[in-house]
Amino acid sequence: MSKYTVIAIDEADMDYNFERKVLDPIEAEIKIHSYVDEATLLPVLPEADAVLVALTPITEAVCGALTKCKVISRYGIGVDNIDIPAATRAGIQVARVPDYAFEDVSDHALALLLDCIRSISYYDRQVRGNRWHFTTERPVHRIAGHVLGLLGFGAIGRVMRRKVSGLGLSRVLAYDPYLGEDVAREHNVELVDLDTLLGESDYISVHSPLTDETKSIINADSIAKMKDGAIIVNTARGPIIDEVAIADALKSNKLAFAGLDVNINEPLEDDSPLRNLDNIILTGHSAWYSIEANEELRTKGAVNVREALLGNPCPYPCNEV
Repeated sequence: MSKYTVIAIDEADMDYNFERKVLDPIEAEIKIHSYVDEATLLPVLPEADAVLVALTPITEAVCGALTKCKVISRYGIGVDNIDIPAATRAGIQVARVPDYAFEDVSDHALALLLDCIRSISYYDRQVRGNRWHFTTERPVHRIAGHVLGLLGFGAIGRVMRRKVSGLGLSRVLAYDPYLGEDVAREHNVELVDLDTLLGESDYISVHSPLTDETKSIINADSIAKMKDGAIIVNTARGPIIDEVAIADALKSNKLAFAGLDVNINEPLEDDSPLRNLDNIILTGHSAWYSIEANEELRTKGAVNVREALLGNPCPYPCNEV
């Protein structure tokens, strides 16, 4: 009989071999629950000593049902799907994996940006439709001499800055109210306010966490301040961008292109106004993914659980209990 029960939520098709390598030695059994809705989730939670979760909402009701749980470990950097105050009141440690995919997310952001600038996916669709010519209604400009704005300049934004250093950009701007001038100088970015970033950037790459301050920070008003023909990519969190506003801007060609890896609702709704636009690239919250990142994420997520079950501090805590 196992000593601990770990409930793994919302990844029923995974084999959990990486997690088992970490948890088997302490006699922790992983039980997999495929999330459908909260009503079907609540009955399985009282036996959980720990929870592994990706995108399932961990609400106050879920925290209340975790009557003997010591830790909720989220696969990922953000924890906006977890009610941390409710978990704290329930005496449950919340942990995350904040340092596993800097290279991968910045790779994806750069790929989206280059695709948008050079109209790669757009040209692909043209060729498949037997339209073979470089002159289309979508103008293409060279990258050199243009301005990139980084909305948020944490770890991923800083890796992105390193990766664009050879593109010949005239300036790289950063908006991050928590960033000091010393960090900006170290990474060779111009620290600016939001209006400056919006008004002077030809390209904007979003790398901000989702907070009350950043929710819908890209909206109709902020888009109006952007350059005509600007490009925006988002590999951070969907709700940072007002999708109705971005769709309207793309339809009117106020924005030339957008590349979105994340959306407000995931999967993207069938009736989303973004689906029928030809000047947008959509990827399914996959920026984090590589073989290497997946192994690192799952291993570190399990280490959070192991340490909490053994009574040790979690490597990546989000609250104090």
